[in-house]
This record gives sequence, C-alpha cells and structure tokens, in this order.
Amino acid sequence: MRKGGTMAIGRQQLAFIKELYGTRLRISYHAYVRREPAALLHLEPGRQDPYPIYRRIRERGVLAPTPLGNYVTASHAACDEVLRSRSFGVGQDGRDAQLSLLDLDPPDHTRLRRLVAPDFTSRKIPAFGPRVQAVVDDLIRTVPRDQPFDLVSSLAAPLPIAVITDLLGIPDANAEEFAMHGTRFGSALGGIQSIAHARELAATRARLAEIFTEIFELRRQHPQDDLIGRIVAANENSPEAVRPEEMVPLCTLLLIAGFETTVNLIGNTVLALLSHPDQWRLFTEQPELAEQVVEEGLRYDPPVQRTGRVAMSDTEVLGRPVAKGQFVMTALGGANRDPAAFDDPDRFDINRSNANEHLSFSGGIHYCVGAPLARLEAAIALRAIATEFPDLREAGKRVRRPGSLIRGIQEFPVLVPAARRTTIV
Repeated sequence: MRKGGTMAIGRQQLAFIKELYGTRLRISYHAYVRREPAALLHLEPGRQDPYPIYRRIRERGVLAPTPLGNYVTASHAACDEVLRSRSFGVGQDGRDAQLSLLDLDPPDHTRLRRLVAPDFTSRKIPAFGPRVQAVVDDLIRTVPRDQPFDLVSSLAAPLPIAVITDLLGIPDANAEEFAMHGTRFGSALGGIQSIAHARELAATRARLAEIFTEIFELRRQHPQDDLIGRIVAANENSPEAVRPEEMVPLCTLLLIAGFETTVNLIGNTVLALLSHPDQWRLFTEQPELAEQVVEEGLRYDPPVQRTGRVAMSDTEVLGRPVAKGQFVMTALGGANRDPAAFDDPDRFDINRSNANEHLSFSGGIHYCVGAPLARLEAAIALRAIATEFPDLREAGKRVRRPGSLIRGIQEFPVLVPAARRTTIV
C-alpha cells in the first residue's frame, strides 16, 4: 500500500515537473525564437519593464493572436469591453476556487461578493480614515534618522496589513509574516516558477488555512462584529450564504488582496514621483493633490498588470469575432498607456485630467471590491510622505518583486536628510 502510494506521488511529482518546465520552455521559445511579445511578459523583460512590450502588442492590432489560438490586447477600449461584457467570464465552475471571487463566475461570485461588499463601500470606508492616519503617523515616527531605510518594510507594507487585519478581525497580526505570504501569493499568480516556489506556496496556503480555521472557531464561540465574524455567522445561519469550503479561500483573498495592491501602489507611485523631480516638487508643495497622485500612480504603473477572460459564447470585441472558449488576456498596464485613451501616456503627470479612467482595478462584476480602501490608504500615506519627507531620495539598489503579473518593489532603500525632517506630535 505504502509502495503504491509512494509510486503514485512520484508519478504526480514527475508530471508536475514535466508540465512546469515544459511550460517554461514553451514560453521561452515563443518569446526569444518566435519573438512573441505576449510571451515576453512572463519573463524577465516583462518583470523589469513591460511597457515597451505593450506597445508592440498594440502594434499587432486591437486583438493580437497568441500561439495557442487565443488573444491578448493592450487596447484600453478592448480591455474595457471585455472586462464589462457578460459574454466573458473567468471560466471556473467553483469546484476549485482557490482565489475565491477571482476564480468565480455568477451565481457563486454574486453570492459571495454580496456578502462582503457592504464592508468596502465608498460610504463606509472613509470611517477608516482616522485609523489609517494613526497607523501612518506611528510608522513615520519609527523611521530611522539620517540613515537609509526600506520604504516597503517600514511604511508601504505595515500600513495596509494593519488596516485589513483590523477590518477582518485578525488578532495579534504578524505584519512580517503576512507580508511574506502576500509576496508568495502574488508571485504565484503569474505561474509557478520552480519546485521550491510550489512548496513555498503550499506552505503559505496551509499556514493561512490554519490561522483562519482558528479564528473561525473563536468567532463561533465568541461572536464579534467584524468581517470574519459576519462570514462565520452567515455560514452558521445559512450554509448557502457561504459554504464551509469557501470560507478559507474567501478570507485568504480578502487578506492578501487587501494589502498587496496598496503595498505596491505606494511603492510604485513613490518611485514614479522620485523619478520625475518636477512632479515630486509639485506634490510636496501641494500635498492636497494626494488623490490625483493616487489615480495617476494607478494609471502609470499599476500593481496588477494583467488579467484574463474566456468567451462564454461566440461574441465580438470591438467588432472582432471571438469564439466560445477563446481566452483574451487583458493587459491592464498596457491599456493604461494606450495613446487612444491618454495623451502622452508615458508621461507621469499628477494633474492629468482623466487619470481615473485607468483600468487598474479591473471592470464589470469583477471590479476590485477593495478599491475604495486602497485609494484611501494610498492617499493618506503619500500625503504624509510628501509632507514629512520633502527631501526624500533613493539611497540604494531597488529589488523588484518576483513575477510579472503583480508589479511592485520588494526592497526600496530611501533616505530622509535630518535637516529637513519634521516631527509628528
């Protein structure tokens, strides 16, 4: 029995290895031999600077064919139509929805989104403003004086982790641990890179399941009015509201998505500002522009670079036919720099009048439920950084996150000269 089980596991591992490295080999072949720009997005060029690749994709047409008979688009109009169209879906049946809402089509998507959406509305989220401001103030007080510090681990990551764990009701949250789990999840969304990567992701899934299972039991014994408490109550009162097997994936998504977007939004936008001294100077002189800075940051260098949809029936996109079952990769980062939608799209301009027409939070029924919270956190954090650290500058080599689907900075050394530092009291 043990021998047979061992042989089965060995065959599964071998099949996984063959699929993993076979996929990587196919991607490399199409990228470097066939010169397919969509394949380059999955490799180092796409991780470091995907925007020239998006231009090449746009040059191939509104819907550029891929080697597998699908399509990729960096057109703002096409991406917007695909994301909003009910003729497209994510193509999952809910049986293996590891990423919950992201993996689900209606009616399961509708059922779960209806449960959590009230906690993230534009009317409710502003109430978190004082909490966000207090966390930002505390973090700024701890920034080292007259020596380089990491913007990500010191400011960009702890803020949204503190807020989303508060909202969910996770006691004694370990910010460093959750940041690690977020990085692992984000890097895996674009595909598993190695056997070690697969093991890390499995360990992260197991650890988060353990954390949430403990909290579920705690909420059953001691009900509490937080988001996890309401999810548990919904399951207890009506299993159809949220099924037992859906609870861990749903809470995992809310946790990871609740801080991953904001961490990378803050880091990417600070980099864009420091890389454009005139815009940084303008912002430090007018910190009330924070909301506009957030929108232009989302447009210029979004944390989520692409997503995809599958045609649920024969349909069209801007008059181009798409057959049932064909997949369309929507390059959100490319759509945000489409010259048909934005004037001089490669210029970072915090006074851009239509920056909020970006697609960084997706669209249609899958529009990011946490968008209002991400906007609030980023605006407060960026305003504080510009106000407190007007002479902020880079102070070392940046390290980009692994993977190319989630775009962000893992290590971002900066320095605040002591002579211009102000003190929060």
